[in-house]
Amino acid sequence: MSESISSESMNIRKPYLWEALLSFGVLVAILAVSIIVFDVSIHVPMILGVAFAALMSLRLGYKYKDLEKGMFKGVLMAMQAILILIVVGTLIGIWILAGVVPTMIYYGLAILNPQFFLITALLICSITSLSTGTSWGTAGTVGVAFMGIAAGLGIPLPVAAGAVISGAYFGDKISPLSDTTNLSASIAGTDVITHIKWMIRQTSVAFILAIVFFLIMGFVYGTNVDTQGADYLRYGLAENFNINPVLFLPPVAVIVAIAFKVPALPGIFIGVILGGIMGMIFQGADFGSIMQVGYSGFTANTGSEHLNTLLTRGGMARMFYSISLTIIAMCFGGIMDMSKQLDVVVEKMMQLFVRGKTSLASTAVASTVLSNVVMPEQYISVILPNRMFSKAYRDRGYHPKMLASAVDGTGTLTSALIPWNTCGIFMFSILGVSAIQYAPYAIFNWSVPLIVIIMTALGKLTCKIEDDPNTVLSTE
Repeated sequence: MSESISSESMNIRKPYLWEALLSFGVLVAILAVSIIVFDVSIHVPMILGVAFAALMSLRLGYKYKDLEKGMFKGVLMAMQAILILIVVGTLIGIWILAGVVPTMIYYGLAILNPQFFLITALLICSITSLSTGTSWGTAGTVGVAFMGIAAGLGIPLPVAAGAVISGAYFGDKISPLSDTTNLSASIAGTDVITHIKWMIRQTSVAFILAIVFFLIMGFVYGTNVDTQGADYLRYGLAENFNINPVLFLPPVAVIVAIAFKVPALPGIFIGVILGGIMGMIFQGADFGSIMQVGYSGFTANTGSEHLNTLLTRGGMARMFYSISLTIIAMCFGGIMDMSKQLDVVVEKMMQLFVRGKTSLASTAVASTVLSNVVMPEQYISVILPNRMFSKAYRDRGYHPKMLASAVDGTGTLTSALIPWNTCGIFMFSILGVSAIQYAPYAIFNWSVPLIVIIMTALGKLTCKIEDDPNTVLSTE
């Protein structure tokens, strides 16, 4: 980071612990008051948090140029997420116009038993994410359809979102195609197959819990469903769109493209192109209307208020709420990274809490969650704790796959539970339910970190380097 600090900043000092905690505390306090008391958007509160972190950095001796560089670097790290938000917004608007999303909802309402809807959503999203390695791609394709089906069946949307997200992140964690899975293994110092095999232990326990939970929730919410509402929605969809099984081609093409390791952006863009073509063929849309919907989103005018609410979404412009929040959040993360305020907190946690293997794992998990809260991008929460705890694990003779699984299983999964994290922002934009609403039901995401700590304490997630030396890689 030294190269990013201006030559004028010669009197920079390391932050005291109370200074770093104050920056975090002010942000959390402002966000809590804004959300709980005033129920307002968190954009401006986040800006106030950025401003306070900047003032603290100035107190440490940094110049304004340093703050700018830190913020720019933070935003740059989230640029892929921002671009995906733009393309996915375009895709959803065009897919609704083309009849792709209406077709998926139409057939889904016809074949899904309400009592088994949630478990079906969990399993199909799990299979999709396992074959593609992407939670975002899964939520942005089949996840959107399941949310529409849930609305038609009268199943609470936060519960449905919990099933979609749990399934989307299951495959993300144990698929060799997942970027965060590969990233965590490489930084911790082990190979990805060893990492995945080790992660299966806690992942399988959490997944079984999710299956049981959503089976129970299915009978709680699916028993007294009014199927006439679903029939009414299907009738409205058929009246306003040309429903055809061929319209499943765009989502299938996106899933196949990503499964064959096509990068996320071009893979999703394939769906945009195919959706536009399908719109012209099946819905009679012209080029201009496709371009307009890609930007502004689809506005339904079906005569049914429920159907209009369900289908009025998508578009690049409707993603600007999420994009602007991502930029602001990453400005805060960039300043905290540049000024070393997060480092100070983690170092103190190491000194106070790390004694044995359980406390080491607990501290790694807690630091990863903290990173997700204050440096709100899942890649940072995977990179930073792996780097900071690598030496501590090796010095104690523990295999790096223990660290990789603790950080990866926490960083990627809890990112979707934080409203201002890029993942929480994305899921809100796509599924239409905020992280605060769906977090209690995303049981897979919040149970894995707890299971890591419990299984480590029980000795079920412990491995010494000497027991598996061939899978330990150098981190030099």
